[in-house]
Amino acid sequence: MTSTTSAPGLDGAGPSAPPPAAAALPSRPEPLKGAQLALGTLALSLATFMNVLDSSIANVAIPAISGDVGVSPSQGTWVITSFGVANAISVPLTGWLTQRFGAVRLFTISVLLFVLTSWLCGFASSLETLVLFRVLQGLVAGPMIPLSQTLLLSSYPPSRAGVALALWGVTTLVAPVVGPLLGGWITDNISWPWIFYINVPVGLLSAAMTWSIYRSRETATRKLPIDSIGLALLVLWVGALQLMLDRGKELDWFASGEIITMAVLAVVSLAVFLVWELTEAHPVVDLRLFKRRNFAAGTVALSIAYGLFFGNVVLLPLWLQQWLGYTSTMAGMALAPVGIFAIVLTPLVGRKVGQWDPRMMATGAFAVFALVLWMRSQFTTDTNFVHILVPTLIQGAAMAFFFIPLTTITLSGLAPERIPAAAGLSNFVRITAGAMGTSIATTLWDNRASLHHAHLTEGLVQGQGTFALTLQNLQAAGLSHEQALAQINRLIDQQAYTRAADDIFLASSVLFLVLIVLIWLTKRPAAQAGGAAEASGAH
Repeated sequence: MTSTTSAPGLDGAGPSAPPPAAAALPSRPEPLKGAQLALGTLALSLATFMNVLDSSIANVAIPAISGDVGVSPSQGTWVITSFGVANAISVPLTGWLTQRFGAVRLFTISVLLFVLTSWLCGFASSLETLVLFRVLQGLVAGPMIPLSQTLLLSSYPPSRAGVALALWGVTTLVAPVVGPLLGGWITDNISWPWIFYINVPVGLLSAAMTWSIYRSRETATRKLPIDSIGLALLVLWVGALQLMLDRGKELDWFASGEIITMAVLAVVSLAVFLVWELTEAHPVVDLRLFKRRNFAAGTVALSIAYGLFFGNVVLLPLWLQQWLGYTSTMAGMALAPVGIFAIVLTPLVGRKVGQWDPRMMATGAFAVFALVLWMRSQFTTDTNFVHILVPTLIQGAAMAFFFIPLTTITLSGLAPERIPAAAGLSNFVRITAGAMGTSIATTLWDNRASLHHAHLTEGLVQGQGTFALTLQNLQAAGLSHEQALAQINRLIDQQAYTRAADDIFLASSVLFLVLIVLIWLTKRPAAQAGGAAEASGAH
C-alpha cells in the first residue's frame, strides 16, 4: 500500500495534506524508466500545476471580475469560495471513484472535464454563470491532485519515493508563486477570462500524455456501495452554510428569511448527517476517526489555521487593489514571494519530520504565521511595497514547517487501510474551512470598515475645522462641492478599510498563537530514521 503521511504540496494558496486516494493502488506495477518516466512525471506535474494555479490565479483578478460582471468585490469572492466548497465535497469521493473506474481513467477524465469547465468559466458573462461553472470545476477537480501523486509514486521504485514526492511538492509550491504574477499580468494586459483559457492547452497536453503512458497500468476496478444519502446530506449542509456566509452581509443576515432558512437547513442537515454517518456501514466520510486524539486535534488545528491563512491571502490583494491603488500585476508581485522559502525549506522538512518532533515544527510555523500577521496589522495607507513584501517572504518559511508536520501528526498511528479515508476527511474539513475563512474574513472586513468609518466621521462637523479646510482646498483645486465631498469620503473609506484589514490581521495573529495549544494535545508520532521519504514510500 502507498501511505503518504507527509507529502508537501499546495492547494490554492497553501500546501495540501496527503491525498485521499494515495492508497488506491492495490499492487505496485513495475516502475517506469527513461523517457517514459520523465514524460510521465511531466504529464502528472502539469495537471497538478494547472489545478493549483487555478486556485491562486483568481485571487488578484477578483476586482477585475467583479467590475466586469457588475458586482461588489465581496460578491466576487464567491468565485473562490464556490470552487473551494465544491472541491471539498468531491475529495472524499476520490477513493470510491478510483475503485469504480480505475485510477488512470478517472484521472484522465478529471483533467479533460477540468479543461471543459475552465473554458466555460472564461465564457461566463454573469456572476451566476461563473459561480456555476466554478462549482462544476471544483467538483471535477477533486481527484486530480490525489491521483497525480498516486500515479507518480507508482512510476518510481520504492527507494526513490522521496524523489517522486519532492518533484510533486516543488510543482505544487511553484504554482502559487506563478499564479498571482501570471493572473495579475493577464488581467492587466489581456482580460480575466484568459486566466481560465490557459488551462485548455495545458490540460489537453497533460491528459494526452498521461493516457498514452499510463493506460496499460490501469488499476483494478470493482463495484462498491456508495453512501448516497450521506453524500446528499453532505452537499446540503455544506452548501447551505456556505450560501449563508456568502450572502449574509448582502441580505442583512438574520433580518432575512432566506438567511434564516439557510441557517436552519445547515444545522438540521448537519445533525442528520452526523447521526447517519456514524451508523452507516459504508460512510462517505468516516467520522469515527475523530475518536483518535491525534486525528481530531491535528485536523482541527490544520483546518482552522488554513481558514485563517486563506482568508488573509484573499483579503490582502483586495485591500491593495481597492484602497492602495495597486494594479493586478503589482498585487501579484506582492503575493508571489510566499513560495520562495517554501520551495527551499520543504525538502528539509520532508527529510527531518520523521526525526524531529513535528509538534515543535508546527509550533514554530504557527509562531511565524502570528509574527507575519502581526507585521501586517501595522500596515497603513502609506506603507510602501517593500514593507508589504517582507511578511509575504517570511510566510513561506511558515508554510514549509506547517502543513507537512501537522499532516504527519494527523495521520500518525493509523493502519494503512484507514489512511485514504483519514486523508480524505482531513482534506475535506481543511478545504471547507478555507472557503469559509474567505467568506468570514471579507464579511468581517466590511463590518469593521463600517465601524471605523463611523468613528472617523463622528468628530467631523460640516463647515468647521479640518473638514471645512479640506473641502475648501479641494474646491480650490477645481472640484465641485459634490466631487470634493466624494473625495473626502473616499479618503475616510481608505483609512477605515485599512484599519479594518489591520484588525483582521491582528485577530488572526492571536488565533494562531491560541491554536498552538491544540498541537500539544497530540502525542508525538514515532520517530523514523528515513524521515518523510521513508514514511511516504510504497510498501
